[in-house]
Amino acid sequence: MPPKNSKNMAKKIVLVEDDFIIREAFTTLINESQDFQIVNAWSNAEDAIENIKDDNADIYLMDIELPGINGVEAISKIKQATSAKIMIISVYENDDMVFKALCEGASGYLTKNIPSSKLIDSLKELENGGAPMSTNIARMVVSSFHRNRQSPLTTRELEVLELLASGKSYSTIANNLFVDKETIRSHIKNIYLKLEVHSKAEAIEKARKNKFI
Repeated sequence: MPPKNSKNMAKKIVLVEDDFIIREAFTTLINESQDFQIVNAWSNAEDAIENIKDDNADIYLMDIELPGINGVEAISKIKQATSAKIMIISVYENDDMVFKALCEGASGYLTKNIPSSKLIDSLKELENGGAPMSTNIARMVVSSFHRNRQSPLTTRELEVLELLASGKSYSTIANNLFVDKETIRSHIKNIYLKLEVHSKAEAIEKARKNKFI
């Protein structure tokens, strides 16, 4: 647990991050700012939820992949108990995870490779009523509005196909989507049937041609 910061006017932040090194780095970075103060840094969502009233934070900066309750599940629980804003900071960039977090009530979504100065700027933007997102996340959100809504594929099948198109392996896709490899194989089989194709290359080409992805 980090020491309390003495900046009386700083906005109070609770950090929820299970990686000790990242947690310490974010704590140091944010506490060096005159505008923000880490009042507590938790390694899991359960502790953060249990201490919502005592922490009395203005902002929750939270990872997605956490032991126990994950970040997406935690968002709704935190939103029920406080008016604090929630910003996700994660390595995950797939559509499903991003949109789930935003639909549950996250006000921003950053990736962990964000420059340190951009993190502070994003926290300021959040406090000013904005919805800060990393460039690649914002691009993903915008591109989702440009897709052909007549796609025969389900949201999860589209997600699998997009990850395939980006060069990800079956194992990586399974890990990203928190399922086993056989589930991914089943999705891909369904994709081939629905698109009437016989290979990954044909599926990607047809999906792009029809603006499904």
